[in-house]
Amino acid sequence: MDIGLIAWTLVCSALVLLMTPGLAMFYGGMTRAKSVLNMMMMSFGTMGVVAVVYVLWGYSMSYGGDDVAMLFGNPFQLFGLSDLVGSGAADFLTVAFQMTFAIITAALISGAVADRVRFSAWMLFVPIWITLSYFPLAHMVWGGGFLSGEDGALVTFINDIAPIDYAGGTVVHINAGVAGLVLVLLIGKRLGFNKEPMRPHNLTLTMLGAGLLWFGWYGFNVGSFIAPEEGIAEAFAYEGGLVWVNTTVAAAAAVLGWLVVEKARDGKATSLGAASGVVAGLVAITPACGALSPVGSIVLGALAGVLCALAVGLKYKLGYDDSLDVVGVHLVGGLVGTVMIGLLATDGGLLYGDGLGLTVTQVVVALFAVVWSGVATLVAGLVVKVVLGWRISDEDEVSGIDFAEHGESGYELGTSKGVLA
Repeated sequence: MDIGLIAWTLVCSALVLLMTPGLAMFYGGMTRAKSVLNMMMMSFGTMGVVAVVYVLWGYSMSYGGDDVAMLFGNPFQLFGLSDLVGSGAADFLTVAFQMTFAIITAALISGAVADRVRFSAWMLFVPIWITLSYFPLAHMVWGGGFLSGEDGALVTFINDIAPIDYAGGTVVHINAGVAGLVLVLLIGKRLGFNKEPMRPHNLTLTMLGAGLLWFGWYGFNVGSFIAPEEGIAEAFAYEGGLVWVNTTVAAAAAVLGWLVVEKARDGKATSLGAASGVVAGLVAITPACGALSPVGSIVLGALAGVLCALAVGLKYKLGYDDSLDVVGVHLVGGLVGTVMIGLLATDGGLLYGDGLGLTVTQVVVALFAVVWSGVATLVAGLVVKVVLGWRISDEDEVSGIDFAEHGESGYELGTSKGVLA
């Protein structure tokens, strides 16, 4: 491998790892003041659990060569990475980079269930969920399994047109978005949902978190570059630059799309809308960043901003309590990005005269990811419900989950427990 590419991969791994503390800030600012520490702890707790589990059996399940029915790798083949120690291979670079993807994916789900679940229940759910849902999907899409490239069994069955998921539309965002939806339906609504205001307590924190997510996302997308056998520098100069530009303009266009919807619908463009628009555009461009032109990326970003802005309001009409809009942003944005590749891809896209083949492949793969994640999440969620139970008491939810679960408060402002509404 090229030494520069090795260094860049390690930097990208650090950038993606930074996204999870960024997510903690983004989500933390969106909660009520009495829940901010618990929300941030769910991200930090996820970092602790997933990093350990990934080394023990996660990498083996995702990228191990001993395939089980093309669905996941043998978890014991590379257990603890013992076979990689002293091998001199570059596999540890893959471990480092892909570990951070697993961490952020699980952490994304936490925003859907803010304010109401036991921290111990969350810490039990995370290793079960990534084992049943994330690792298999990572193997199926990226590790040579059921949905991988031109050799995937599903692709061969459909039309021999390989699906495109450059950096995680199915594995990360659809996966996390579906998991969030299943959990909110299983766990139930917060007390007072849709009856009393539950406004974000610190939007400056949310905007800083959105900035860190945007910054880290360049590691997410540009870092997913696959080096060719020859001409690494030339290939990376073109593809890396294209992915960087596409990532930037998609996020920018999504901000504009979201703000236009807010202005037309509510009369005001908000900081929360701008921050959410950033994330919506980044989510949508994640699977598509290497397949679109810059103009196509602007179109995709604007569409994602509009559709996600409209989608987040559905929770009030449909009655599901997705606290921090994981479903509206990550599931909807992931679906938009994954499916629109079939229309906008410069190679294979319908709008470039290449027919419906790629679109059909993208739709089928997206639907498969929805079903797999839904079933896996339901199983993991029911296990936690039976073993520990999900909900904190009504009294603790009203008084504040931070003090009830952690014995701490985010802000000490003269009240007996530092608890604010």
